Amino acid sequence: MNIEQIYTGCLAQGAYYIESNGEVAIIDPLREIDDYIKRAEKDGAKIKYIFETHFHADFVSGHVTLAEQTGATIVYGPTAKTGFESHTATDGEVFKIGDITITALHTPGHTMESTTYLLKDKEGKDHCIFSGDTLFLGDVGRPDLAQKAATMTQEELAGILFDSLRTKIMPLADDVTVYPAHGAGSACGKNMMKETVDTLGNQKRMNYALRADMTREEFIQEVTDGLAPPPAYFPMNVAMNRDGYENLDRVIAKGSRALSPAEFEAAANETEAVILDTRHQSNFIEGFIPQSIFIGIDDAFAPWVGALIKDVKQPILLVAEAGRVEEVITRMSRVGFDNTIGYLEGGFEAWKADNREVDSLRSIPANEFEQEVTENKLPVFDMRKKGEWDSSHLTDATHVCLSGINEHLAEFPKDKNFYVHCAGGYRSVIAASILKMRGYHNLTDVAGGYDAIQTTHLPKTEEVCPSTLK
Repeated sequence: MNIEQIYTGCLAQGAYYIESNGEVAIIDPLREIDDYIKRAEKDGAKIKYIFETHFHADFVSGHVTLAEQTGATIVYGPTAKTGFESHTATDGEVFKIGDITITALHTPGHTMESTTYLLKDKEGKDHCIFSGDTLFLGDVGRPDLAQKAATMTQEELAGILFDSLRTKIMPLADDVTVYPAHGAGSACGKNMMKETVDTLGNQKRMNYALRADMTREEFIQEVTDGLAPPPAYFPMNVAMNRDGYENLDRVIAKGSRALSPAEFEAAANETEAVILDTRHQSNFIEGFIPQSIFIGIDDAFAPWVGALIKDVKQPILLVAEAGRVEEVITRMSRVGFDNTIGYLEGGFEAWKADNREVDSLRSIPANEFEQEVTENKLPVFDMRKKGEWDSSHLTDATHVCLSGINEHLAEFPKDKNFYVHCAGGYRSVIAASILKMRGYHNLTDVAGGYDAIQTTHLPKTEEVCPSTLK
């Protein structure tokens, strides 16, 4: 038996490859499936099952294409209804893979079809669980994503999740290994650990949601407390996972259309496409196409595309580094953004060489920012997440989380200059690009973000450990 966790940091997502005696099961695969097929071929094995823990909201699974290319059976938990051929498991149904078995444990609450898969070794001993978004390390899945479909409140779903954990997961032995679908950084939970594998026994000891003496009411309160609104693209990803989607090869082919500067500009004007610049922020600051949005490929790219562009059907034109167009298109497809219509051939340098209009962003180091803000007393906007802000921030700053920038535009002044910063400089440049696209040209980015600002003498709130915050 071989179990391999295939972890994708950009999405904080874990897919799983399980092989036993020539048969393979894949759990929650990513959309790009070649690696799973090649791995099975290397092992001389056949992919028999594709197990989905639920209809994912934060990424598009590779289940449909993988099944088409391998003949594997797609398995969902009870109540799931799909727009493609699949098998809806019954609670307790057993699937044989080589010398091992996988049992479907219906664990609704995060979503109503959510299912945990229990793997038993060839001796029949409980070995591990693939818990999807039901149980994370340090947390449990948020209960607010399936409200519309389930016609239930988040409190009702939280209560169902409480029952699922107590009746299906917590009775399992402490030495059972937990393989979750996500880790720290995912928007599917609140307090996930940075680790991606743990024992159930350790989770029973330290995961707040698994306290033995916890009442149902306490669980509902704690699980629903402090939930940030889910990203707007989540329901669209659910629909794609439930109903099917376009083959990734066709998405890449459509998006890989090279456009000259003149063609690129014409396409932008004719289609109302978003111009997405994926270069490093240092290059973007120096010069970019007016009205373009920056989201750099070398950071948490795909989730920010989803959070800020929001509509998966939005036409997108790319400005990318040489040789990275296909990578950009692929990573956007992971979150369902399949409507890339072309890219700027030769990149931004070609745009400049064609003598077309360019814009730039004023960005200053923390020591200059300290001097300027002390002298001019101009507004400062902190674009970090609420937990980061609560931990420590500049005393006179205003907090606007980047994910909610489009809903808080009125807070930014147009009649005087202001500064934006994040933790390290990536998110503030994203924010600055959006603000400039919206007509705010009176802003300055603080290079290095709060990490650099902390070296200054500007007044800050006393630092608080994030783990002590509710």
